[in-house]
Amino acid sequence: MKNNLLQNLYLRLLLIILPITTFSQSTDFTIQDIKFESQGITLAGSIINPKNPFAAVVIVHGSDPVKREMDFAKRLAKEGIAVLTYDKRGVGESGGVYVGPTVGTNNIDTTNLNLLSSDADEAVKTFRSYLKDNKIPIGLVGFSQAGWIIPITASKNPQIEFMVLFSCPTITTLEQLRFQFYTNGNTKFWENHTDEDAREHTNNDPDKYKFVATDPKISLNTLSIPGLWLFGEKDIQIPVKLCIEQLNKFKVQGKPFEYTLFSTLGHNTSSESDTAPFYISIQWIKQNCLKIKKSKKSK
Repeated sequence: MKNNLLQNLYLRLLLIILPITTFSQSTDFTIQDIKFESQGITLAGSIINPKNPFAAVVIVHGSDPVKREMDFAKRLAKEGIAVLTYDKRGVGESGGVYVGPTVGTNNIDTTNLNLLSSDADEAVKTFRSYLKDNKIPIGLVGFSQAGWIIPITASKNPQIEFMVLFSCPTITTLEQLRFQFYTNGNTKFWENHTDEDAREHTNNDPDKYKFVATDPKISLNTLSIPGLWLFGEKDIQIPVKLCIEQLNKFKVQGKPFEYTLFSTLGHNTSSESDTAPFYISIQWIKQNCLKIKKSKKSK
């Protein structure tokens, strides 16, 4: 009896003095904090893993200085998707420098977008090494600025098998800036303007910044993986109808690209306030991962 009491006391003391582990668990999923290298710096993130995932995704950030997207990752994990999300370069626990805190700076120049693409690429490679099932389809899910980063990443990493893009542009960085300067943050913009107005300014306005434009169509043209874009018709960050026009051209060419347009939403199509885009993306991922798995079995 005395020995048992001493053992219990010893175990309690260990729980008090041991450091907090980087591995935690809930009834739905486990969370494991990790670090990985990219372009000479260390990035910090978390893997959120459900018991029997049918797919895996790496989350790609928008333009803001964003830490790991834990809330969104947990939503995905509860639906059966394993997730790697990480603090953006220069943010949170990740090393490096966050570039371009204001609109129009080198935040979206080619050098920075390629650097962020390298980070996403290394995240995919790292995630693959952690996944127990090496046949599970892995893809990219991203927001806004990720519309330029995801195609670049997917075009150079054959491990990436699908992509989901929330409010992401299919036009060049300079075209997007022209539109954004035109709307000027006016939430009532679409009450007083037409698509024709937006198209005219996006195509013809003089550029306020002279960096080289990144065109996602160049990378998208090389891809044959399925992609889903989710747009809000009231978006004042990207000209949605013009972006859809580009996707329709790809669809005519036979690209497996799809999109859904939500008439009442703006730029934040991943918000929990309207779950329709999120659940449409889940169903789309399930359908396409089933196709991917069948294709792998037939080879």
